[in-house]
Amino acid sequence: MLQLDRDIIFFDVETTGLHVIRDRIIQLAMIKYKKSGDTEELNLMINPGIPISEEAFQVHGISNEMLRNKPTFLQVADKIFQFMKGADLAGYNSNRFDVPILMEEMYRCNLNLEIDNRRLIDVQRIFYRMEPRTLKAAYQFYCRKELENAHDAMADIRATVEVLGGMLQKYKECDLLNDNGTLLEKPIQSNVQKLHEFTNDIKVLDATQRLKYNDQGEVVFAFGKYLGQEVGKTLYEDRNYFYWIQEKEFSFQVKELVKKLLKEYELKIKTTNS
Repeated sequence: MLQLDRDIIFFDVETTGLHVIRDRIIQLAMIKYKKSGDTEELNLMINPGIPISEEAFQVHGISNEMLRNKPTFLQVADKIFQFMKGADLAGYNSNRFDVPILMEEMYRCNLNLEIDNRRLIDVQRIFYRMEPRTLKAAYQFYCRKELENAHDAMADIRATVEVLGGMLQKYKECDLLNDNGTLLEKPIQSNVQKLHEFTNDIKVLDATQRLKYNDQGEVVFAFGKYLGQEVGKTLYEDRNYFYWIQEKEFSFQVKELVKKLLKEYELKIKTTNS
């Protein structure tokens, strides 16, 4: 299906709720497609240590009682980390939810799930840009089948893999006219790098989309009272805002990035004044 120059993992999570920082993973399902042509699966049920919200239970049907004797994330974190080593990542709505919540879980276990050197494919982004609908509708549209066991992580990710296969076939000769009038020639190809570029905003720095590059190549805030202002300069002039970010519910990735950007700006000022 895909032309692989390294392993790629399709994955999906079920969680206690929809808050990337506050909620926890209760099911993690992964299928690793190796460049050798082999596949490997990992499907884990996890005791989150916190209650599952009623809203989440109504979606996936996984109860606190079902997870009582399951391992905690800390107990399986290294196994997951090793399974994912060196692989690109793919999923459905994975860039906005699955990737950042998994990064947070890893960080709490003192493991850094680096994404800078991984290519990310969000199948939902392809679908929403080409045919805006849900996963169930996507499965029916591209695979001509009804999706059974929806919101079971492994069933959902198997469907996601099939949907991507249908997309690669349907759109292999299709161009896309962007909203700004530019033409993308055959953007949907059986190529991980091309799909990574199509499904990701290259101006965004972090998985939670709090920091981004502006047109001048400067890193600016994508939220809050300093929206659009340069991060390093702003934090140098307003240290209280820096400490506020470190104390509030921002991802560890954002917190580490603002530390780095502040240090770089401090060095720039010091060099200029010396």
